[in-house]
Amino acid sequence: MNLFEESENIIIFEVDEENLDLEEFLFKKDLSRRLFTKLYRNKHIYVNGKFQRKGLLLGVGDIVSIYMEDEEQNIGGENIDLDIIYEDFDLLILNKKPNMVVHLTKSHQKNTLSNGIANYFMEKGIKKKIRFVNRLDMDTSGVLIVAKNPFAHQQMALQFEENKVEKKYKAIVSGVVEKDMDYIDIPIGREEENSIRKVVSENGQEALTKYSVLERYENASLLDVQIFTGRSHQIRVHLNHIGHPIIGDTLYNEGSPYINRQALHSYYLKIKHPRTKESIEVIAPLPKDMEQLIEHLKGK
Repeated sequence: MNLFEESENIIIFEVDEENLDLEEFLFKKDLSRRLFTKLYRNKHIYVNGKFQRKGLLLGVGDIVSIYMEDEEQNIGGENIDLDIIYEDFDLLILNKKPNMVVHLTKSHQKNTLSNGIANYFMEKGIKKKIRFVNRLDMDTSGVLIVAKNPFAHQQMALQFEENKVEKKYKAIVSGVVEKDMDYIDIPIGREEENSIRKVVSENGQEALTKYSVLERYENASLLDVQIFTGRSHQIRVHLNHIGHPIIGDTLYNEGSPYINRQALHSYYLKIKHPRTKESIEVIAPLPKDMEQLIEHLKGK
């Protein structure tokens, strides 16, 4: 194990600041206390190639390494076609197909995205657990991020929690939207305690959505939607609230004979790489079912 060479399992930091001890230095790198404690307990944090006590005072130029051990995968693999749009040591970013369950549940033990990724990991010799960073409903397609190690997952989750990720969607909605662009700044809460439906509510959580009209049809519109918060069902609830529910959304609108799910696609994410901190933009092309719906709305 070469602790001075970055790899799938080893992440390296060079100390560029004086008067920090090892623990303080890693906290300044946004390492969570929980992950630090686990790595330190397992003696997987090194300074210049050696395990050191957490109070060690570091010098400029010291090399700090953290080691991510191999993990056992407990999900059964299935040969499911994955649309991979980006991959490196830390991240696997997919264009999720519509009508696909992401996580294993009691009622979905097979044919989930998790099964397909487990199979891919086994084929590629990636000995890591599957850690989803963001969420997409079963009927929503588009960009889905998987972290390949605990460090990447923790770093990416922090970006989402702090709303530092640029998130854009395309939605096809009922009715002709009059304003070319507008913001919807209305809190969202749960309709009832045991209901999965969400509603706008004065007592809900802050939610901010921006939309721009890309195309108008006879009785529908194609929108570019950006969300600045990450509330569950945020786009669906906000667009329904302004009188333009998403076509095919059976929870907030009604079913459509032209598409068998809500016409909502996460097409763009801009993130900072968990290891390099460089900006990454990922784009997922519009799926065929939404393209076909647009063709129908255009009368072609």
